[in-house]
Amino acid sequence: MQCKSMKVVVIGAGAVGSSFAYALLNQGFVRDLVILDLNHDKAEGDAIDLLHGMPFSSPMNIWAGTYDDCKDADLVVNCAGANQDPGETRLDLLEKNSKIFKEIVDQVMQAGFTGIFLIATNPVDVLAYATWKYSGLPSNQVIGSGTVLDTARFRYLLANKFKVDSRNVHAFILGEHGDSSLPIWSHVTIGGKPLAHFDDENKPNDEELEETFIKVRDAAYEIIKRKGATYYGIGMGLARITKAIASNENAVLPVSALLSGQYGHSDVYTGVPAIINSSGIRELVELKLNEEETMRFEKSVKILKGFIDKIF
Repeated sequence: MQCKSMKVVVIGAGAVGSSFAYALLNQGFVRDLVILDLNHDKAEGDAIDLLHGMPFSSPMNIWAGTYDDCKDADLVVNCAGANQDPGETRLDLLEKNSKIFKEIVDQVMQAGFTGIFLIATNPVDVLAYATWKYSGLPSNQVIGSGTVLDTARFRYLLANKFKVDSRNVHAFILGEHGDSSLPIWSHVTIGGKPLAHFDDENKPNDEELEETFIKVRDAAYEIIKRKGATYYGIGMGLARITKAIASNENAVLPVSALLSGQYGHSDVYTGVPAIINSSGIRELVELKLNEEETMRFEKSVKILKGFIDKIF
C-alpha cells in the first residue's frame, strides 16, 4: 500500500541529491519533498525546475527548506559531502565527510527529527555508522545505500551475459560499497535457475565471471574518469529504498545495516540483504556463504572496522 503522506527531506543539492529528487518526482509516491543545501539558491532553483515538470507527473509539494523542516519528516536522505575525485577511493573521503556529517546530523536531530535516516555519501558504510552514533536513533532507523547500486550493476551485467531481462536475475554484492566488496556467486539465480546448475556450454567460465565482478567493482572509477561523478544509478537506488519505506513493502534490498552477530560480526555497518518497510530495517537476511565468500566478507568487515576506529 502506498503512503502518499510521506515527507522526504534531501540534504545536498549536488548531482546525487538532484538525481534522487528527479527520480522521486517521476515515480510520484511521496507527498512532500524538501531540498536543503548550503547554497539555498541552488536548492530553490532545483525546486522550481522540478515543479515545472509537475504536469507530466503526480502532484507533489516541492520546496527549498531549512533544518526546521526535518522536525516532521518521515525520511531524511543525506547526500551532502565531498565528492570522490579521480583516483580517490571512497574511504579516502572519510576525514572530510565525517566532520561534515557531525554538523549535519546534530542540526537534524536538534530540529526534533524522529524518522528514518538514509545515507548516500561515501564512504557510505562508515558514515551510516557515524550517523547512527551521532543521532542516537535505533539502528533500524539508520540505513546506508550500501551495495544497492553495486548489486544493480551486477544484475545488469549478468543479464547481458545470459541475454535475459535484468529483473529476472537475482544476485547480491555484499560488504563494503567499495574496493573490498564481494560477489555472492553461490546465491546467483537466472530466471530462478541457480548459476551452478547451468552447464559449461551455457555458463561463462570462471575467468569471465571474475571479469564481470571487476567491472562491477570498478564501475565508479570508470564513470568518474569519463564524466566526473556517478549519480543517475544511485539516484534511482535511493528512490527504490525510499519506495520500500513509503509503501511498507517488506522488500529485500542490499543496504548498509548494523550487524549485531549476523555473519559472525557486530558493531559495524556493511552491505547485506535486509527487509525494508515503513519502520526502516525490519530485519537482516543472513545468507549462508561458502568458505571463500566468508573469508572475503571478513576481510571487508575488518577494513571497515579499521576506518570506524579512526573516528570513534
